[in-house]
Amino acid sequence: MRHVNLGETGPAVSVIGLGCMGMSELYGPAADRDQSLSVLHRAVELGVTFLDTSDTYGVGHNEELLRDFLRESDRDALVLATKFGAVRDPVSRAPLALRGDPAYVPEACDASLRRLGVDHIDLYYPHFPDPNTPIEETVGALAELVKAGKVRHLGLSNVSADQLRRAAGIHPIAAVQNEWSLFSREAEDELVGTCVELAVGFVPYAPLGRGFLTGAYTSTDGLAQGDFRLGVPRFQGENAQHNRRLLDPVRQVARAHEATPAQVALAWLIQRREALGVTVVPIPGTRRRERVEENAAAAELRLTEVELAALEPIGGQVAGAAWPPVPPEIARMFGRESR
Repeated sequence: MRHVNLGETGPAVSVIGLGCMGMSELYGPAADRDQSLSVLHRAVELGVTFLDTSDTYGVGHNEELLRDFLRESDRDALVLATKFGAVRDPVSRAPLALRGDPAYVPEACDASLRRLGVDHIDLYYPHFPDPNTPIEETVGALAELVKAGKVRHLGLSNVSADQLRRAAGIHPIAAVQNEWSLFSREAEDELVGTCVELAVGFVPYAPLGRGFLTGAYTSTDGLAQGDFRLGVPRFQGENAQHNRRLLDPVRQVARAHEATPAQVALAWLIQRREALGVTVVPIPGTRRRERVEENAAAAELRLTEVELAALEPIGGQVAGAAWPPVPPEIARMFGRESR
């Protein structure tokens, strides 16, 4: 597995990472613990060194799962990223608040360190900007964690170009984690260019369009109870029918390489570095060993200029939102208006 540096100041990581969220929630009930540990071990065997989690995934469950994995692994060979600030009720799991205030930042960090069973976090992100706290104050508090040795590098998640620029004026930012895929191209409007300007790496989440780009999940049929995609417009009705047709060129490119649509989608993202000048490290998630093997193999896939051109129009034709509708009070909590 090739390695790249996340930005000018960030760590060296495998060119494809592993998003761990789905092992704990959102795609139905939490996965079997032993199955999840098996996936994590297989990823590392294949050269994946970059693991992504958050304190909100399973309300701590995901970090605790990684603690169990790290006890059986070489911690120093891994780059561990986690996020904080999306506060939820520990019983109902309902969202309560976004917090990036300076008083909360060290509290959240210490709680993650305990759950993970480690003495430092390699890459630490605010999960969303706190609409009630200037990003400069949040990053200032994070910078204190770097000075204390509890955090090695800082990242930002779900941010705008302006927020990135303001944050970078306080402390170097290694990476931005926002949604980016063949189906979701909004990051390219302004944010990616700002990353290039500031020498910040990009960590796309949902790089497989929440499974749609794999071709295996192109409607709500067969989704488990509790799978949040049941409420995602992109997977529903006429939207899903339209979006399935958009996969035709992805499948054609995959056949030409004896690859899978998922591998094509990941290779496309990795090659955006050449087109746009930003280091891109996607973090596809999975609960299955065979899928982590498939995703890791995408690091070796090279698409031609003709193939890239055939894939280019897809993003502008996708029908339906990528997220379920949310009540106005939740939208306000997550600062949608200010982003």
